[in-house]
Amino acid sequence: MKKRSFLSRLHTNGTYYLVGALLLLLGVPLYQFLVLIPQGYNDALAATSRGHFTAYLVWIGNHEVQFIGYRALLAIAFALLLSLPFTLFRIIVAQEVLGREEDEEGQVADEEEGSEETEQTDKTESTPTLNWRGKGFAVLAAWGGLFGIILYVLGIVASTIYLASAGAQFIVSKPGEAVTTIQAILSIITNTAGGGLLALSCLFFGAMIARSGIKLWPGIWVAFGYMALALAALFSGSAVEVATAPTPPICPLGAVVWLDACAPEAGRIGRPGST
Repeated sequence: MKKRSFLSRLHTNGTYYLVGALLLLLGVPLYQFLVLIPQGYNDALAATSRGHFTAYLVWIGNHEVQFIGYRALLAIAFALLLSLPFTLFRIIVAQEVLGREEDEEGQVADEEEGSEETEQTDKTESTPTLNWRGKGFAVLAAWGGLFGIILYVLGIVASTIYLASAGAQFIVSKPGEAVTTIQAILSIITNTAGGGLLALSCLFFGAMIARSGIKLWPGIWVAFGYMALALAALFSGSAVEVATAPTPPICPLGAVVWLDACAPEAGRIGRPGST
């Protein structure tokens, strides 16, 4: 009953994850290509890297609706993935426990059969606990992913409200020092803190899967595990780079795509006959 309930929730959550992934992979890029780029968004964004923050604010002030629409797509996409880190955590716990049960059943099969009471006692004593080696890393991965997504969404919402307000005030005048300082702080919260925690989540999730390898996980999951390790290194570097030179929010797409790519495969693990 519990397994059916978990798989039912996994199916429902998987729908949210799929919608979030489609928004990030198709919705956001199409919106940029069809709406933002023709109106000069890339030029305004590039100007911020050269220290010309005024051009970015002027663009936002002249295209406030388009800017808010773009940021809303990003925030909604990440909000739909909010429960994904703990979904992966539960999958990893379940897979570790099932792997232990299979190992112990194999050991019992090699021994002589005892009385029915003895067998029941053995099964009770051999019931795996959740204190398997590496549990702490899985917990850190889940919480890191959750807080990473929360910080990213909050950073996007806060910076959108602030930049839209500042853009309306500085359409023709130069922004003050406070504007660039506050935007830098919001950028660090979004990109460095949020993106860094997502990278850390990918690192720990990937290490947990790669550690057990094909002995416990399907081949596609092992590939995801090693991919996560590479993405974690990439986005950790990006988070540090943003901390030294804050920019407008950058979507840590690789980390999110990796987390989201695991969701469709999750249901296969719980199905009869899956390996």
